[in-house]
Amino acid sequence: MEISPPLHLCHVSKTSIFINRLHGLLHSIAIAFLIYYRASFFFQEPQTKATVPMLLWLLVFVAELLLSFIWLIGQAYHWHPVSRTVFPERLPEDDKLPAIDVFICTVDPDKEPTLEVMNTVLSAMALDYPAKKLNLYLSDDGGAAVTLHGMKEAWRFAKSWLPFCKKYGIKTRCPKAYFSATSKDDDNDDNFGSSNEFVADRQIIQEKYEDFKERVMRFREDFVLEETKSDITGQDHPALVEVIQDNSNEEAPKDEANEMPLLVYVSREKRPSHPHHFKAGALNVLLRVSGVISNSPYILVLDCDMYCNDPTSARQAMCFYFDPNISSSLAFVQFPQRFHNISKHDIYDSQLRSAFGILWQGLDGLKGPVLSGTGFYIKRNSLYGDSIQKGCNLLELRDTFGLSNEFVNSIRQNYKANLMSYGSVSSMLLQETRILASCDYPRHTQWGEEVGFLYHSVAEDLFTGFILHCKGWLSVYLNPSRPQFLGTSITSLNDLLIQGTRWSSGLVEVGLSRFFPLIYGTLRMSFLESLCYAEISLFPLFYCLPLWCFATIPQLCLLNGIPLYPKVSSSFFIVFSFIFLSAVSKHLYEVLKSGGSINTLVYEQRLWMMKSVSTHTYGSLDAVMKRIGVREASFLPTNKAADEEKFKLYQMGKFDFKTSSMLLVPMVTVIILNMASFVLGVIRIIIAGNWDSMVVQVFLSSYILVMNSAIIEGMTIRKDKGCIPLSATVLSTVFSIIFLCLGSFFLMY
Repeated sequence: MEISPPLHLCHVSKTSIFINRLHGLLHSIAIAFLIYYRASFFFQEPQTKATVPMLLWLLVFVAELLLSFIWLIGQAYHWHPVSRTVFPERLPEDDKLPAIDVFICTVDPDKEPTLEVMNTVLSAMALDYPAKKLNLYLSDDGGAAVTLHGMKEAWRFAKSWLPFCKKYGIKTRCPKAYFSATSKDDDNDDNFGSSNEFVADRQIIQEKYEDFKERVMRFREDFVLEETKSDITGQDHPALVEVIQDNSNEEAPKDEANEMPLLVYVSREKRPSHPHHFKAGALNVLLRVSGVISNSPYILVLDCDMYCNDPTSARQAMCFYFDPNISSSLAFVQFPQRFHNISKHDIYDSQLRSAFGILWQGLDGLKGPVLSGTGFYIKRNSLYGDSIQKGCNLLELRDTFGLSNEFVNSIRQNYKANLMSYGSVSSMLLQETRILASCDYPRHTQWGEEVGFLYHSVAEDLFTGFILHCKGWLSVYLNPSRPQFLGTSITSLNDLLIQGTRWSSGLVEVGLSRFFPLIYGTLRMSFLESLCYAEISLFPLFYCLPLWCFATIPQLCLLNGIPLYPKVSSSFFIVFSFIFLSAVSKHLYEVLKSGGSINTLVYEQRLWMMKSVSTHTYGSLDAVMKRIGVREASFLPTNKAADEEKFKLYQMGKFDFKTSSMLLVPMVTVIILNMASFVLGVIRIIIAGNWDSMVVQVFLSSYILVMNSAIIEGMTIRKDKGCIPLSATVLSTVFSIIFLCLGSFFLMY
């Protein structure tokens, strides 16, 4: 019997596993000694305990326990990391490949420029996959005419762009990226560079691209003038579904037209009186609309700025879905998020090195990574809940999925959409899609609760993936050498903090709910995987509380000559030193292993501190208020529009501190407080001569100041537009003085 070769291989690094487990063991032993040291204080003689206020000792102890707990459950990531390799050349013939629907979501043409969105659309249309089995759906939540017009122009340009890419085997199939300065990185230019035919065709297609850009931008300028006259807004507009087809008088060869994927524009109905559930709601509308048009068994989800950098991603994903050992239980294949505009000074950690370089590989060894918002292929049936497996009757299916008979029928196998001909949809079916995209359709159904992308949290990707894993579905993580998708990274502090606050709020929502992974997940998935989900959902809350404590309490005690840590001569000093050096050295090992440098460690340590006292704090508070019903969920899309001034500062490795005072002042307050405590505390130590008992607190303040030297520079040295405003510095100084004065008064009495 002939055995077919495998489509993918899984690799395990035994050396990394040994190092991770050894480090975890030694670090845990040190933490146990730390806990003993802190706990023994409460059993000492009254005169000994009188030297340190009980409340401050307890606060520091609780902070150390929280950090130790979040570190401990995070060790599950490192228990069994794996990496994967695929062999798409071993896939069956094209006629045996399944169809794929591509979902792309956009909201605001100002923050998400239409030209950038259309480049993403074009790159997805040009995937190396049978065109008749590729269907693209763009969700325009803003209902903007400029986006619909951009789709029509993209279709027109694609008729030339797709044949060009296929003819010459172009790898970089995003037109903007291909025609930019980095287009020389495309190997095919070297292969055909001496060909007169290639040079001529490239020149023609580039001219067509420039014409395409001009038409989109010209319409954008006209749209800005007209949009104020319209009653339609991004939050109040009717449903519109339109199949983009060739309405021009140009005669295209029949075979060329047949090679075009299906392209559909979807703008769901939005009314101020109806909750729309942000991105999850938009994806669920695409799920319903596509179900009655193409109903492909697999779906690729992309952010509007995340273009396809490698046209083979679909075939690579299919290597897992064609594996008989896992295909029946495989829900999604997750690719990492990579970005094309990362500078050598990645001061905002925009590449998300830790998550996509280390943690997701660890999750892959525990039944699969987290669903990460974009760049994933997912099985349609996995989003339909348990109703299909249970074999529910028509009435039960209508209660779950809604009253559309056409959509309910699409859930069943062997469904054929009512397409009149390729690229043309009947008017009756288009009317049905508008009903599916209406505000009222999901009422009294299980959309967002049991089926589709789930609404429980604004971090709909994490929560949906978590529930899928709880139901027994698997996922895999593939990180090829060539990035499959490239997006636009954050290049300003303001965007970083806004996005971080939203993410923190969504994660903590899950951690504070009845779906808390350590309770809900432990009974439904492996214990180690539930630990990972618990760490993800709790880390914003369990970082902000300890970091606020370590940034204020030891400094207050330093200023007043109160020791919180063991003397240098004490054996417990070795324990605290080991814990610090162990954590930093492990971080450095992971940074170097994933291709980073010493600067990468510094940037990540700095952002960890900055985000803990700002975005993690506000995000956690936001989640708590939503949980107790004080406020409703909110969502601000990250700005994808280019800002040359901000990008220039980012390229220079300088922070752009132009952000709201609410986000900026906490960070500046912590630094000013540490500066004052460090200077005055060192003076006091010199006078008192008690270096032996205060050295740890001096080091803690100096470490915070060194790591956050960029904030000090922004307050004192920089005079450019990205510096810290004087008003923020003054307000932070006032807060620092108030805290130190009130704290010192409390310690005196």
